[in-house]
Amino acid sequence: MKTISFLGAFILAAITTMAQSTGQKSPIVAYGDPITLEAAKKLAAASEKFAIEKQWTIIVAIVDTGGNLVLLQKMDNTQIGSIDVAIAKAKTANAFKRPTKTFEDGIAAGGSALRILNVPGITPVEGGEPIYSDGKIIGAIGISGMSSVQDGEVVKAAMAVSK
Repeated sequence: MKTISFLGAFILAAITTMAQSTGQKSPIVAYGDPITLEAAKKLAAASEKFAIEKQWTIIVAIVDTGGNLVLLQKMDNTQIGSIDVAIAKAKTANAFKRPTKTFEDGIAAGGSALRILNVPGITPVEGGEPIYSDGKIIGAIGISGMSSVQDGEVVKAAMAVSK
């Protein structure tokens, strides 16, 4: 029988509660081969193009399936604090196999989903999204620099290019 640590049980309970409070199911998706630098560059280019059209400044962070940074791109004049936020959003989306907006929505719903605030490694702010290829997660993207809603718009524009 497999044992689970106290922290592991706490994280599982928090995510399950959050998923229930937002009406989302916990995703059962496998990790695939990690994203290539070439694919990451295409997503970053799409993100930057969209941001330029909106006259926004952003940071793009893309991680592989292990949560390791593959690409970090900072547009001129983007606030420096957004570097760590973009990386954290990408790592959250990859590690927990779901968009970071899911966590933001769970917290907004309140109640027992607020436990998420105590789970290490979760950045509960819109702008992080898993990247899929052939139905498997190959990494994740995190965008920061504007409001979380605007960051989410950039992610959606980038992900539309990857499909």
